[in-house]
Parts: sequence; C-alpha cells; structure tokens
Amino acid sequence: MGKRKLGALEKVDADLTNLQYKIRRDPKSYVEDFRSQHYQYESHREIFMAAPSSATDTGIISLRDLIDFVAHVADCYPDITKDFANELIEMLSLHHAALDADLREKIVGGLVMLRKKDVIDSSILLHTLFPVLVSTPSKSLRAFLFQKILSDLRTSNSKSVNHKLNRTIQTVLYNLVTSDRTSPKALWAIKITRELWKRQIWTDSKAVEIMKEAALAENDKVAIGGVRFFLGGDKEREELEDESSDDDGVDLNRVRHQVTINKKSKKKARAVERALSSVKKKDKKKSQPHPLNFSALHLLHDPQGFVENLFAKQLQNSKSKLNLEQKLLVLQLVSRLVGLHKLITIQIYSYFLKYLTPKQPSVTSFLASLAQATHNLVPPDVIEPLVEKIANEFVSEASASEVASAGLNAIREICVRQPLAMKETLLQDLIMYRKSKDKGVVMAAKGLLGLYREVAADMLKKRDRGKSAAMEIRSGERKEGRYGEEEAGEIEGLELLEQWKEEENRKRRLEKGLPSDAEDEDEEADEEANWAAWDVEDDDSDDSGGWIDVQSDAEIDFSDSEDGSRPSKKPKTEDNEAATNKASSEAPSKSEGEKKKSQLATTRILTPADLAKLQELRTTQAVSSIVNGKTQRQKKPITNSARHIDDPLTAAEIEGLAALSAGKLNRLERIAHAQENKTDRSDHKSRSARHKEKKEEQGKSTTNKEKSRKKNIFMTLGKAKSKGKRSLVETRGILRAHNERAKRGGKRGNR
Repeated sequence: MGKRKLGALEKVDADLTNLQYKIRRDPKSYVEDFRSQHYQYESHREIFMAAPSSATDTGIISLRDLIDFVAHVADCYPDITKDFANELIEMLSLHHAALDADLREKIVGGLVMLRKKDVIDSSILLHTLFPVLVSTPSKSLRAFLFQKILSDLRTSNSKSVNHKLNRTIQTVLYNLVTSDRTSPKALWAIKITRELWKRQIWTDSKAVEIMKEAALAENDKVAIGGVRFFLGGDKEREELEDESSDDDGVDLNRVRHQVTINKKSKKKARAVERALSSVKKKDKKKSQPHPLNFSALHLLHDPQGFVENLFAKQLQNSKSKLNLEQKLLVLQLVSRLVGLHKLITIQIYSYFLKYLTPKQPSVTSFLASLAQATHNLVPPDVIEPLVEKIANEFVSEASASEVASAGLNAIREICVRQPLAMKETLLQDLIMYRKSKDKGVVMAAKGLLGLYREVAADMLKKRDRGKSAAMEIRSGERKEGRYGEEEAGEIEGLELLEQWKEEENRKRRLEKGLPSDAEDEDEEADEEANWAAWDVEDDDSDDSGGWIDVQSDAEIDFSDSEDGSRPSKKPKTEDNEAATNKASSEAPSKSEGEKKKSQLATTRILTPADLAKLQELRTTQAVSSIVNGKTQRQKKPITNSARHIDDPLTAAEIEGLAALSAGKLNRLERIAHAQENKTDRSDHKSRSARHKEKKEEQGKSTTNKEKSRKKNIFMTLGKAKSKGKRSLVETRGILRAHNERAKRGGKRGNR
C-alpha cells in the first residue's frame, strides 16, 4: 500500500474521531453526518460479506474504522443502529476463521462496547463469544475471547450476584462437558469455572458439578483438569484472598506526611481524599460478615457415587490412558473423599496391595493415599492385611533407615484413623524399633508407641504403657474402643462456666449468711433476669399460647428400666441428704488433674448472658495459659483421627526425617532446610534500627547526625585536619560553648 493511501486513511480515521467527540456532545446536530458514515459502513460490509476472502486491505481498514466509530456512538442513535449488533454477530460467527486479525479484534471490541452501553445484554454477548472460543483455530483469538468472557462475567457480578446469567452460562458449560466426553473442548469449561471459583464469583454446587463431570471424562487432559480443581481449587482461592487483603492497605499517615513536605496543591489534596476513601472502604469491608464459602469437596451432591464412578473409570479401567502421575492424582482425590465423607468402598483397599513395595515409584504417595482413605468406619479386617504387608515390606532389620521410617509413619497414620487394625504381637514388634540407631526410625516408632498409649494401652506391655495409662487401666477408667464408636460432642469450656456459676452462688450464699452448700432460691430469678436483659424483637403472635409452668425445683429421676413405670418424685429430706453425703464421702476422691464432665448443658438452657460469659472465660483461660507458659495436658494425641479430615496428608509427612539422611541432601540444601522454621533476624534488631527502617518505609528524612556519617571522606578532611591542630585553650573554649549550647537547647534555644 502506498504512502498516499496510508496518509488518506489516517486522515479519515482522525475525521471519524473528531466527529465521534462532536456526536457525544450534541447528537441531534450531527444526525446527517452519522447517517452518511453509517451508509458507508453498510456498503463496505455488503462488499465484505459477498467475498470475505478476496477483500482488499483498504476496504478492511475502512470497515474496521467504521465499526469502531459506530460502536462508540450507537447508543446515541438507537433507531438507526438497531441491526448493528446482529450484523457484527453474523460477521464473527460465520467468518471468524477468514477474518483479518485486527478486524476480528475490532468486531469483538465493538460487541463488548455495545454490552457496556447496555445495547445488548451479557447473555447475548457470551452466547456469541463462547462458540467462537471453542471452535476457532487461532490461539491469539482464543486468548482474547477468554479474557473478554471472564471480564464480562466479573463485571456482571460486581455489584450483586447475577443468578440468571450464572445459571445460563453454567448450563452451557455443563452441556459442553457432558455432550462429548472424548473431546478436548471441555478444557475451556474447566478454565472458566476454575477462574471464577478462584475469584469467588461462582461458589455454588452447580460449578462443582461441572468439574465433577469433567473428572469423569474420557479425555485425559479434561479428566486431570477436573481432578486438579478438587485438589487445589480451594487453596488457590485462599491465596488470592490473602493477596487482595494485603494489597488494598493504604497508610494514611504516610500520605499526609508526604503532602506536608513539599508545596501544597490540589493534586495532592485529591490524593489524600482518595486515600481516605480507600481506608474507609477497607474498614467497612472488615466490619461486614465474612461470606460462608464451602469447600468444593463438601459441595458434592453424591460423593459415594462419584467416588465409585471415578475409581472404576479412571483406575480400574484397563482402557484408561492415564500415566502413573495422573493415576496418583486421581487416587489422592478418591482417598480424600473417602476419608472426608467416611465412605465405605471396600474395593479401594485391595487396589493398594500391588503398590505397597519399596521398589514402587512414588510409593510414599500411595502410602499417604491409603492413610487418607482410612477412617473409623472401615472394617478392621480390611485394613489388617495392608498393615501387615507394609510391616513385612518396609520395616525390617535389612531395610534401609528411610524405608523403615516411612513404613512406620504410614502404619501410625493408618492406625490413628483405625486403631483396631493393629494386632498386639505386631505392635510390640514395631515399637521395639525405638532402640534403633537412626533418628528417623526412632521418632516414627516412638510416635506409634505414643499413639497406642492413648487409644489402646492394654495392647502394650506393662513397661511400655506409661504412668498415666497404667494408672487408668489399674483404676478401670480406661475404656476399650469399639468398632464404629463415635464420641459425643460437647461445648468447649463448659466446665469453666459451671465452675464460675458455683463460685458465684457460693459467694451469694455467704453474703446472705447461709451455709455455702445450701440451695439458693434466687438462682432461678437471676436466670429469668438474664433472659430479660437480652434485647430481642417480640415475635409472639396474638393467637399463640402462653408459657407453660414447669416445676424446676423438684428433682426427677429418670429410670432406664424396661417395665415402663414412671419414676417417683421424692422431696429431698434430711435423711436423704445425710445418705447422699455419706455416699459421697465414701466414694474415692478424684485427682485434681482429672476433668469432671459438665452436666450444665443437659440440665438447663443456657441464656445469652451465659454464652457471653462462656466466651469471656475461654478468652481468659487462653490468655492465662500463654502468659504462664502452661498448657493443659491433652487426653488425646495430637495426631487424632480428625487431623487430616480437611487438610491432605502429603508424601513428605510419610517420609519424615528420611529426606534428611546423609547422602540425600547436599550442604546447601541442609542449611536451607534448617533455616526454614527460623524467625526473621530483623525481629532481633535494636530499637533504633527498627525505628530507622520504619522512617525509611514512611518516606521520612534522617537527622543531620546520620547524614554526616554518610558524607564523602574528602568533605571531612579539612575539619579533621583543623581539629588536630587545636591548642588546649581552643579545645577548652569549644567544649565550654558546646555545654552552654546544650543547656539552652541547641543553637536556637528552648523558646
């Protein structure tokens, strides 16, 4: 193309831009000018649609400029441009493969511009762009359309959740995944869903169902994309939320200080106003309640059916094209779902048998998946062969130290979740490895010993049980665990509230001159006062019945007998009190360290004042425990059965200290591993150094004394030479003047 034609086209483009500004200011005065440009657009479009492949460069550039011009002012003349959006959709849908790259981008940009001006809605735009995204062979166009689709969905859900649009797009993506399970086109559904899930735009079960169907696809890339979403989608969302919370912070004091340094201007005043508004928005955002976001693993509709289908299609199917690494990802997802939802899938455990050998690549990942798939509802007979095989293959005198420690760690993690899977003779053999010379093996064996001291100390020998477990077994307090037994939940710190109430009642009785163990008649009145002090809306209707009077002072004994007779209500007499006191005196006194199970929640209704006091007592106890440096002894081990319900168990935890063995890491790697858990040395700097760093971060200047230290040496030589030539009289005068100047507060003095 010649220079003359380029100059003419640039002039036309400048004229269109100038006309665009004029139309935006006064649309009525430039109707005829717009009609002439619109007529040119229609003529160029008809020429292009007649022969898209043979269009000239000049015609394409003119059509591109005219599309951009009409799109910017289409909302000013809705009657003239009523068919403009449909024409752009037709051009993009029919000829996106033959269109010039710049013209194609202008058409997509024009549609997005019409969406911003509300000429078309989001559903029309997305239904136009998504088929082109799936079918186009151009990589640059796919990236451009993907960006525009995400941007439009984010904009549509910025002010409020657009449920109608979300449901429509989710249905399109779901149909794309399920229509052809062998097609790689479903990857775009995975990318869009995962990005919107990460940005918390889609947080419902419909998005999870799309990824669930993707994990069951026959295409290996689509299937692994769905599996990776369940394994890492929630973590990505948390990391993005943490980054956004750190980036939106504005130091208002720093902005105000920087404004006062230099000359005041309106620009700096506006900067302070923007910073102030951002701080207010941040404080308002903090005060708002946090949205309740469920994990993708919890939002599955039918986890049992999903696990069975995924295991049968991706792991047991001989026609599956997944490699070992991809199968490990699928196995990790299956095991996490089994452990999280406590599913019963017996066929999974026989699948592990052929992989439990030290020569198997990535064997620690298989061991971690086996431990995750174990829970207290799995029959112990199913787990026993796996534990025995791990012990036989990994834990022996001839095994390497890292192999033995990995086997012991895997057995411990399995037995944490199902302690009944261990035999007594095997347990006693395994804990003997605590006398090994390798540190990793010793720690793994001691971890297994500590676990069974808490859950089943009777399986150990007397010398291995420990003091507390031996005392509990001797007194008969230790109960033997049963298969499928679930512990009853209780309110945390309820015994603190009960103790506080007893202390308050005792003080009240002493103030009234009553014995400390006498009954207080005003206790029920105080409880009613607590309920009355709670300000709530009066929701009682006129036709509702009144309160039913129930006797609260009378003691009722509930009998568990099978005859069905009602228990008798006996008033408390002096003989009964004496018998009760005698029985309590004869009963063995419990140790101070043992906690008495609180019956407060089962005997009375907790008022809002009680709940507030309970929270206060919990906080007080937590603070006192930190200050005093004392922690209460836990009855259960740290690695209890609920440890990895939400968090995954990794292969690194199975390996333990095996990675630190000699010869496995070089010197630099060992130093880096040792410094991982060390605190930052900046925390141990002096007060003046921290103050100096803080001033530098805030953009403040330093003192003249600090500046003099950074002077060039040649700037201080003259003063140093003259200082060395001073006489005693001159030195005395200078020191005297210095002291006088210090007394009056420097050169300027204390005015």
